[in-house]
Amino acid sequence: MATKLKGSGGYVIAEISEEQTKKADLGVGELFLAPVGRLEETKITNYYCKKCDTEFAVSPKIEYENPNEQVAEGLILQEKGQYLCTKCNSMIGEYRTFSKN
Repeated sequence: MATKLKGSGGYVIAEISEEQTKKADLGVGELFLAPVGRLEETKITNYYCKKCDTEFAVSPKIEYENPNEQVAEGLILQEKGQYLCTKCNSMIGEYRTFSKN
């Protein structure tokens, strides 16, 4: 089932698992992109960019890096990334993935 995941600069529509749906639900009646992390581009059917005020029938660009840096005692920032509009390069949403030691 296609699901709408909100970001700060728009939203994506993607096929996500039940586990990802639970992560995306922050208890306010909407699902959010940031807690899910990086989605496979093949799972994203379309996205909306607030800056362009347009919905696109493709996946946004996904740029990420793997800093693997310690950000707190026992907490490692594994990956940080952004979903970017393919037309204007505006940020649709961003995410951070952490691991515990």
